[in-house]
Amino acid sequence: MKFLVFLLVVGACTGQFNPNVECGKTSIVHLFEWRWEDIATECEQYLGPNGFGGVQVSPPNEHLIITNPHRPWWERYQPVSYKICSRSGDEEQFRDMVTRCNNVGVHIYVDAIINHMCASGAGKGNSSTCDSPYNTDTRHFPAVPYSYLDFNDGKCKSQSGVIESYSDANQVRNCRLVGLLDLALEKDYVCGKIADYMNNLISIGVAGFRLDAAKHMWPGDILAIVNRLSNLNTKWFPNGTHPFIFQEVIDLGGEAISANEYFGIGRVTEFKYGAKLGTVIRKWNGEKMAYLKNWGEAWSFIPNDRALVFVDNHDNQRGHGAGGASILTFFDARLYKLAVGFMLAHPYGFTRIMSSFHWPRNIVDGKDINDWIGPPSHWNGSIKAVTINEDTTCGNGWVCEHRWRQIKNMVAFRNFVNGQALINWWDNGENQIAFGRGNVGFIVFNNDNWDMDVTLNTGLPAGTYCDVISGQKNYTYCTGLRIHVNSTGTAHFTISSKAEDPFVAIHVNAKL
Repeated sequence: MKFLVFLLVVGACTGQFNPNVECGKTSIVHLFEWRWEDIATECEQYLGPNGFGGVQVSPPNEHLIITNPHRPWWERYQPVSYKICSRSGDEEQFRDMVTRCNNVGVHIYVDAIINHMCASGAGKGNSSTCDSPYNTDTRHFPAVPYSYLDFNDGKCKSQSGVIESYSDANQVRNCRLVGLLDLALEKDYVCGKIADYMNNLISIGVAGFRLDAAKHMWPGDILAIVNRLSNLNTKWFPNGTHPFIFQEVIDLGGEAISANEYFGIGRVTEFKYGAKLGTVIRKWNGEKMAYLKNWGEAWSFIPNDRALVFVDNHDNQRGHGAGGASILTFFDARLYKLAVGFMLAHPYGFTRIMSSFHWPRNIVDGKDINDWIGPPSHWNGSIKAVTINEDTTCGNGWVCEHRWRQIKNMVAFRNFVNGQALINWWDNGENQIAFGRGNVGFIVFNNDNWDMDVTLNTGLPAGTYCDVISGQKNYTYCTGLRIHVNSTGTAHFTISSKAEDPFVAIHVNAKL
């Protein structure tokens, strides 16, 4: 019987759309623009010990260097070659990071830029991170190599050569996205070059890939590439494990392309999740947290086992890519923690946490004119190290939301309640809600403008629990609030409407 249970667990942890995190881990974090050496240290000192399953890293391939006058974050999305040589470090540093992170059970997911090369207006030269030559006028990228034969110029039917209408699927997939040179992925040669790049990363030890701009690639072309990918490195993964694929498909409805066209390839980023959750948490348009009772597919989200979810990402926190005003970010810290707490407590989707750097927002006519600003950097453009303050938060301009106590502890909460049903839902018809995850965890939110004072059925065993939002369990005592669950499983909750963090979470591993 024990052997059968083991087989079932292994099967559950190595399925086709499984993120390849170690069993018992349920979330990854996007360490946006971090240096490889800082990620390696973070894996060893923080992510591994605190139950994070993996890291989405910025694109590792060679890219343009853009100084106008300072280097923007989006230069990483302008490839010049597939050499592992980026603003975050060289190939040796990348290999060291992957090895060190894997060794502590934290896996690496690469942001793969395979839809395009750099922008058509980049000209020619060697202003790139590895000094490789390129000529965008002649479509010449000798470090790959690609030539004019490898791009979609002849297939694009728009007058300008760029996407002019998102109601035309052919334009969206065959024309240039904001001027970026669109690769002819249906060509066997191009498909092979991309697969070679991704297989090199797999051999190094990465666990999977985020496919940038997947909406701008034909699903059949992506599948042809994915079918050429090797199984993961058996030094860290079971024999026969496929790389995890999650695709950036922005589908808010009303366009020619639907997310469901990509379900057969891998998971898909559910952009409606953060946009709608932000609207609810902000209480806009009459939305209430009580309405979250049927959160998930009933909200017209993609199927649970195909969804990768997030409150914000590196694009929409800047107003790009499905970046409506409802998107919550670290700039809205109180509500942001509430939203991330809900995401990590709720069973829908596979969760990714955003970890940002700070930039000075400057909103003009509804647009942030500083949305281009790159990571904290020295005068020569090199990225600054991530420094850690005495209180474990980050310095040097790095926000590090994943290190916020409330978010870090909710990552552990999600790990502990994984696989448990959502039960014991309660709401007041407005913005006070609560629910349990089996008999393992319970969470309560007060997003109303009045105080909360209720007794609720938690479903947890009797005892004294440490609230993991206001503090945590520290051996034999709580650093924050104590919650007493009586013999019938009920507990009393009081949450001020003015509390810094207007929610409480308890789980069996935080029981005294």
